[in-house]
Amino acid sequence: MTARPHISVVTPVYGCATCLPKLYSRLRSAIEPITPDFEILMVNDGSPDDAWTVIEDLAAQDQRVKGLNLSRNFGQHYAITAGLAHCSGEWVVVMDCDLQDRPEEIPKMYAAAQSGYDVVVGRRVDRQDGFFKRYASRIFSHVLGLLSGEKLDPAISNFGIYHHSVIEAFGRMQDVERGFPMFVLWLGFRRTTVDIRHSARTDGRSSYTFGKLLSFAVGNITAYSNKPLILSIYFGFLVSALSVLAGAYFVARYLFQGVGVEGWTSLMVALFLISGLLFANLGILGLYIGKAFNQAKGRPLYVIRQAVNLPTGRERNER
Repeated sequence: MTARPHISVVTPVYGCATCLPKLYSRLRSAIEPITPDFEILMVNDGSPDDAWTVIEDLAAQDQRVKGLNLSRNFGQHYAITAGLAHCSGEWVVVMDCDLQDRPEEIPKMYAAAQSGYDVVVGRRVDRQDGFFKRYASRIFSHVLGLLSGEKLDPAISNFGIYHHSVIEAFGRMQDVERGFPMFVLWLGFRRTTVDIRHSARTDGRSSYTFGKLLSFAVGNITAYSNKPLILSIYFGFLVSALSVLAGAYFVARYLFQGVGVEGWTSLMVALFLISGLLFANLGILGLYIGKAFNQAKGRPLYVIRQAVNLPTGRERNER
């Protein structure tokens, strides 16, 4: 049985094959002054380029580089889950592969962790993302924070260092809907943030289109909060109360002033409004039922096609 490495680095890989040699070189330069006992686990999440070939080449050069090749694109947070299930470090760094998360910031986070923290996450003081991505992230964090009751900072993402006890607790969470930062926040543990520099993306392009960002936002909101259901109930009672008041007003107007209800326009507008609200509420309810159905299926969160530099006993599909 091999000894536990001191530091593991887990990074999901998609569309950034050209970044990987530079990522490996900068990670080695950043971590070796701390300890030579580390591993870099790259998870190929169905990347459309030759990322897996690059990972295999790096793994052949350095046994500390390990790779998982998923059978298809499952998504960033599922790839993170796969990597965390197969790493074994005392401390685990989670980061993106596109070098926007700077490897040179790892010693700063590691030093903060040695002060008694289990979780140290990087806070991007000057995000180098595009205008749309920055503000979409801000809106999503604000809405999810309101609905979940958590105080969320849009400057914080996956990049951080985590004690193995946090990773082991994360591994016991089997929710189909995955969101690594929210999971870690829910777990608790001693936590702090450090300000870090954020780099502009130089290779490839983000795979998060507007549709994917919207789907991720809806998935996370319905996964971590039932407030949309509660709000739909409140709104239904509000509309019903307003309808009763409006009905009482028209009856009183007819009895005391002799004025009847005029025309069908207002009736049809109200009918379509209520119908739309009913369908919207049914849609919200359907989202929650659909998520319960997906959870009940019991399918694996991801499927591994190949692995490199990992013990054969751990080359398995994980639930």
